[in-house]
Amino acid sequence: MIKVLFQIKNNKLFVLEKKRLKQEQKSLINTNVISQNELVFSDEYLLTNEKIVHNFLKELTISYNINTLVIKEMEIAPLILGIVKNIPNLYNLQILEESILTYKITESIIKAKTIKYLSIYNLPTYLLEMLDKEGIEVSSRSEILFLSNFMKENNMENFSSLYYKTSIYLNFPFSKEDEEDFLSFMKINKYLKNIYVHNLNKNDLENILKILYTLKLKNIKIHLEQNINDLELIEYLKKINKKNSKTNHILFKIDYSKEYLQDNLMNQMNINTIKACIYVSLILVSSLVFYVFFSNYSSMQKVEEIKKDIDSTIAKNEDVVIDENIIPDNLVTEDEEKTINEDVYSLLEINEDTVGWLKVNNTNVDYPVVQANDNDYYLDKNFKKKKDPSGWIFMDYRANAVDLSQNTIIFGHNMYYSGVMFGTLYKTKYSNWYKNEENQIIEFDTLYDKLKWKIFSIYVVPNTNDYLIADFSSQNKFQEFLDLIIGRSIYNFNTPVSSTDKILTLSTCSNNGKNRLVIHAVLLEED
Repeated sequence: MIKVLFQIKNNKLFVLEKKRLKQEQKSLINTNVISQNELVFSDEYLLTNEKIVHNFLKELTISYNINTLVIKEMEIAPLILGIVKNIPNLYNLQILEESILTYKITESIIKAKTIKYLSIYNLPTYLLEMLDKEGIEVSSRSEILFLSNFMKENNMENFSSLYYKTSIYLNFPFSKEDEEDFLSFMKINKYLKNIYVHNLNKNDLENILKILYTLKLKNIKIHLEQNINDLELIEYLKKINKKNSKTNHILFKIDYSKEYLQDNLMNQMNINTIKACIYVSLILVSSLVFYVFFSNYSSMQKVEEIKKDIDSTIAKNEDVVIDENIIPDNLVTEDEEKTINEDVYSLLEINEDTVGWLKVNNTNVDYPVVQANDNDYYLDKNFKKKKDPSGWIFMDYRANAVDLSQNTIIFGHNMYYSGVMFGTLYKTKYSNWYKNEENQIIEFDTLYDKLKWKIFSIYVVPNTNDYLIADFSSQNKFQEFLDLIIGRSIYNFNTPVSSTDKILTLSTCSNNGKNRLVIHAVLLEED
């Protein structure tokens, strides 16, 4: 007989296997109440009174707002998972023992029904695939030892990061170790959609394609991030593109040189394609052009009118009398005028929800930011709180607009055609934008300070909420989050960021709402 210790710490339910019971304790079948947050059950009691313990733990998770189950030893995992199954609050599971996950425990996790996120030391590929089919996202802690630049540049340090990666960056020429690690990565990964290639050469490209063909991978787009003016190479790539589009669905996105476009564009166009495009365009134009034009024009006009009022209000901010009661006590200094950003403060006259101003270089993003009591209000209302399909740029309602959360999240619609709100953030996905150091600095000023932030991750991800967490229960949890979002980035920015920093997150729709375009930046210290 053994006893099982349940503890509540930091809104988590910890389960530990204790030493075996002494002879005089073997008659124990009931719980020993040690403290308000610590309970002990014998394994016999758990087995014979599963329903009672289940209901007790269910009420416990609701009372203490617990969503994470932490099991120390794998040996007791099947027993505990059998008891907590169907408890809706418990969707995070962490197994602390540094051992490889077994098939038996995997079955128990799936049968628990509510587990959606699993943190484990390590597991075999077939079990990761098994969990993935059930919609359970896995994070492994066991580090991978590698020698190749390919693995290093793509921040692939554990098994789960290899499995879930959606975009990778290839810097040719490849070494033997690079090619071997690329093959291993492709055998494990199940989500790859984009490959970004720099310093293109035919030999490495052919080797990479051979691996993709051998593994029968499809629907992968290869982005060639350089200006190409070699006619022979261009023809070679076009030939491969034509072949792949019919068989493997592996397509190239080529950045042609300006010289090539000027001299060869018309000659390269296919007459049948032109006819088809004209035919389709005429049909679409006749039915949509008026609606699109009117909608975009209306959106731009509304934003321009609001901006004029904003500029006019800011221009008069010398006459603004600052209400000292708005300044939190912890921000008051001997020179109180410096504790308020007067430009932002003046906009409270137009909208009392104003909390800051956001500017992203070389885009149209240059707007005041608002914050409501929920994340729905400004989806269809503009800065003047009037109905508007373009909405406005708004901060997550959970964010702390005074001291700033660990992760300050800002949303905006992707109004691609009109270019208002976050409609021009698509530019951030292109190398000629994100490799420009000037563009890597974002200005987000609050009511109390003028701040600069440096980008450390940009990516496109299927609809998920895992990056929309404002604050974290511990630095370790925040560091796990940082590792996750850095690993998704389409480019290695080499921007230092740690669990003691504060970060800024910009989020908007991509691919007609199927995905999310996300930008993360770290707060820079002022000189």
